[in-house]
Amino acid sequence: MTVIANIESAEQRISRLFLENTSLLNDGAGVVLRNHREQALSAFLRMGIPDRKVENYKYSDFTKLFAQENYNRAFLPTSFDFDMQEVFTCDVPEFDTHLLFNVNGWYFDQNKTDQFPKGTIIKSLKRAWKENQELVEKYYGTMADVTKDPLSALNSAFAQDGVFIYIPDHIVIEKPIQIINLLRSEEDLYVTQRNLIVIGKNAQVKLMFCDHTLAIHSYIANYLSEIHLGEDAVADVYGIQNQHNGTAYLNGTFIRQERNSHLITNTISLHGGITRNNLHVDLAGENANASLFGLSLTDKDQHSDTFTSIEHGQPGCHSNQIFKNVLDDNSSAAFTGRIHVMPGAKKTEANQRNNSVLLTKAAKMNTKPQLVIDNDDVKCSHGATIGQVNEEALFYLQTRGINEKEARLMLMFAFAHEVLTNIRVEPLRQSIDRLVNKRLRGEVSRCHDCKLECIR
Repeated sequence: MTVIANIESAEQRISRLFLENTSLLNDGAGVVLRNHREQALSAFLRMGIPDRKVENYKYSDFTKLFAQENYNRAFLPTSFDFDMQEVFTCDVPEFDTHLLFNVNGWYFDQNKTDQFPKGTIIKSLKRAWKENQELVEKYYGTMADVTKDPLSALNSAFAQDGVFIYIPDHIVIEKPIQIINLLRSEEDLYVTQRNLIVIGKNAQVKLMFCDHTLAIHSYIANYLSEIHLGEDAVADVYGIQNQHNGTAYLNGTFIRQERNSHLITNTISLHGGITRNNLHVDLAGENANASLFGLSLTDKDQHSDTFTSIEHGQPGCHSNQIFKNVLDDNSSAAFTGRIHVMPGAKKTEANQRNNSVLLTKAAKMNTKPQLVIDNDDVKCSHGATIGQVNEEALFYLQTRGINEKEARLMLMFAFAHEVLTNIRVEPLRQSIDRLVNKRLRGEVSRCHDCKLECIR
């Protein structure tokens, strides 16, 4: 008689984990949030783990990652017997910022909110669920549509904590807010983190998300941030991603912009085993403006996948995208950029460009720009290039006495600089310049002041 083993699928295991930990997941959450969580789980189970058959994940298959998952879950905050700020020293020591920490998906409360203008709220999202329920429920889950993306649904099903930021109307936060997301564990760990940021009418802020691993164990990090820009608001959102090769980093950023708001995002992926960046921008008010930039550097067997979606829903909106990739060794990367101009979005201007350089024959890049235009009164363009180092420029530099290795580095840095120059915080731009230069030289881009040996 043949015995067939009852092997639990990834979706079944995730559903079981949800049911076993429902009381922990719903602790402090109101009815609206509990219902949202259950709806998200149902949506995830309907869509399943994304693979190459899913159009938006055509170049990444996560079924193997989740099939092999035997990680512990961070259902409770990790306790540390040291000062996290002393252990983690930022790579920009001269950089004057408001410093916030999330550790393994949980907000690390330092009770420093008195340094912000009156009315500003910065706290744990879990705490905000209890203390600012009406405000959280007004915005939570309204930008990330769990019915359309399985990773977003998975995050929404298991989200417990992260940072909550509310900036009232007409408030200008002068110093950048630096949100440092740390992974630190004595065992392999699966982390879910959810951030909710609300920027009021005519308010201004610069946000930096810095993602790091502080231990050599393997991680799956499923992060999601929802950001609302009110009318006439101005926001810079910078992401610096620097994890070791044992990290699968699944990051979703969902942004909604109201009338006359201005947004700049710049995502720098320095290092990571598997990286997936989902960036969705909804231009929901007239004359909103969004500029999206990104740079991904990969080597060894690393894989980086960027998916952008910009919805032009109102007249007179502008968007601009420039994303670049540098691939070495056996690494692979992908870029999918989608622009959708709605029927009523007249006078739209939208531009998109993806440029990639392959440093070896084994490196592989896939790019897929997309335009969906539902009215005629628009100016739209998109383009993509994949190539190798310009041999004529390389030869020219060598004739000027520069050796081949340095000449290649110079050309690569010049290629990357178009993205880096759009970082509007000078100390940050200078620091990223240094880290990118190190990375292009094949050096491990560990923060040079960090006390921990965490890169592998």
